[in-house]
Amino acid sequence: MPVQHPKVAVMLAAFNGMRWIEEQITSILNQAAVDVTVFVSVDPSTDGTEEWCAEFSACHPQVILLPDIGRFGGASRNFCRLIRDVPLDEYKFFAFSDQDDIWDIDKLQRATREIESRKVDGYSSNVTAFWADGRNCLIDKAQPQVDWDYLFEAAGPGCTYVMTRRLMTLLKESVLVNWEKLQQVSLHDWYCYAFTRSHGLGWFIDPLSSVLYRQHEHNQIGANTGLGSLIKRYKTIHDGWWFSQVQLIARLVGVEDDEFVRCWLPLERRHLLRLSFSAKHCRRRIRDKVFFFCICCVHAVIGKKAE
Repeated sequence: MPVQHPKVAVMLAAFNGMRWIEEQITSILNQAAVDVTVFVSVDPSTDGTEEWCAEFSACHPQVILLPDIGRFGGASRNFCRLIRDVPLDEYKFFAFSDQDDIWDIDKLQRATREIESRKVDGYSSNVTAFWADGRNCLIDKAQPQVDWDYLFEAAGPGCTYVMTRRLMTLLKESVLVNWEKLQQVSLHDWYCYAFTRSHGLGWFIDPLSSVLYRQHEHNQIGANTGLGSLIKRYKTIHDGWWFSQVQLIARLVGVEDDEFVRCWLPLERRHLLRLSFSAKHCRRRIRDKVFFFCICCVHAVIGKKAE
């Protein structure tokens, strides 16, 4: 009898992706030991991405282009559309994909194996960032999970996420119920990780890299390396974006009434000071725990809260 490989639906959100999307999709179709279908949702583009995807899907039955339903205005909204519209019944696992990376040939095989052996519902992994000039480095997100990290950071790049049908069914239900509020969430991967952990489901962060994570001028987030990246991230916190996203996600996943969350959720001076002393429970990496403590203290002193 032929070997039955697990069926995986890959959800790819695209926007002006002509430079690298073919290489990305090819690396997905070449995945070993899985039966893969790629669902593509294109935010209306100006570089011919829609036309190319339509032609490619016409020649490749494993690639399905979802109908145009107008502008999303961001990757997170596009991924919410994919969660809402991709059928679930035929597939055992579901994965997110960007439009500009290169997947290791065993990415999905390893992810599905780890999910089953560890009896978890969500998986992510480290990635190897690479630049056009030949530089590359490992992006390590696989530090041990802590009690509340999911309210303050994702489980790594969303392009590494693989989830079970059980988890995706719950996520779809949440997207349908909270569609309007979710339009305000900037990072779908952060929300999906927070939803998983807050609902008592397990998540494994793999220390091995599974993706070549392309770095270029149009990355929405990109690799967190160097002083420039640190300054950019501090600016998002200083401007109130990060704190407002923390509040929004905490409420969307239903933990706003938890005793720990209630003590800091208003994010005024005294709340931020209290939160600063919980840094070890809120971020995974030691450097990020220290940064978290300092940010909360600084904002408590200057009296700046989330807008």
